[in-house]
Amino acid sequence: MPARPERNYTPTGGVEYVGETAFHLKPDPELAVDELEAALADVLDADRYVRGDWFDLPRPVFLVHDEPVSTSFRVVVRSGRVELHVLPSTEAAGLRELFDRLRAETDVDWTVDCRVDQA
Repeated sequence: MPARPERNYTPTGGVEYVGETAFHLKPDPELAVDELEAALADVLDADRYVRGDWFDLPRPVFLVHDEPVSTSFRVVVRSGRVELHVLPSTEAAGLRELFDRLRAETDVDWTVDCRVDQA
């Protein structure tokens, strides 16, 4: 993991993250957003994941927990790609497992780009 965000607790009881690491997974050939969301949902429905989409947003933002690896991260489909957003305690093995399962589910090639913002 090139960098991890820092978790800060606000005086009002909220949580904010400083910095960000995100892995952008782009299929080749491109898939429609609905196809990406369906493939991601199929992968997340596997019994190794606990997931939730608790936000009222135009597109789902999932908080995913990989039980065997005991790690959590956020996942969103945006602009024709799947984004894996690292949390302070995210383990690389959990991201790798989800990526491997997504590749198997879609049968297309993928390009991976890692973006780090250390704010």
